[in-house]
Amino acid sequence: MKPEKLVEELKQACPAGLKSVVLYGSAAAGDHVDKKSDYNILVVAKDLGLSTLDALSKPASKWAQAGNPAPLMFTEDRLAQATDVFPIELLDIKECHKVLYGEDLVEGLEIDTKNLRLEIEHELRGKLIRLRQSYLLTGRKPKAVADLMTQSLSTFLVLFRASLRLFGEDVPQKKFQALEALAGHLEFDVAVFKTVQELKEATKKPKDVPVGELFSTYLKTIECVIDAVDAYIHKGE
Repeated sequence: MKPEKLVEELKQACPAGLKSVVLYGSAAAGDHVDKKSDYNILVVAKDLGLSTLDALSKPASKWAQAGNPAPLMFTEDRLAQATDVFPIELLDIKECHKVLYGEDLVEGLEIDTKNLRLEIEHELRGKLIRLRQSYLLTGRKPKAVADLMTQSLSTFLVLFRASLRLFGEDVPQKKFQALEALAGHLEFDVAVFKTVQELKEATKKPKDVPVGELFSTYLKTIECVIDAVDAYIHKGE
């Protein structure tokens, strides 16, 4: 299901309550990988009571069954109130989004970046912990380990892109361009992430690379970025 189809179904399901539907993420940034990347959608409704949720549940379920994450759901007031809690996500959405329906309720969001540092470190450390936990369940099988890397890659690239904001420069919309820019500050090798991306795009297969060695480097490089971000944060404090 394409985003435009979802919009039509949301409009039919909630004709009076739908205020805005926004596409964000890789599809809006131009680095969407067909059949490998999902579509990210933000929906703003007049209210999110049970009757509205029930009305939107059928198109949202079909959307999720097509392999996409369920839409983010906000009212306009709740969206504005969330800027201090989700600075990474809302800054990314604000800077790169496409309005598919209704008003642009994202562009005018006021986001104070003082909470950005804490969220970056919290998210990076949490994702690293879960990465290690998930590895324990792979049985060291090359395909399972490769899948673990490809499934986690986008999340880490988003967080690395957010980390680039700490250095006060313009942040490229495309994640790998942001990765290259961050490597200029933290001096790490981006090659491991490019190899994982090739696995994700299926231009390389797990049998074509030393998966165990690749995962080891992947893990160490993520740790390197976390340590550098942590040092930068505490230096700033």
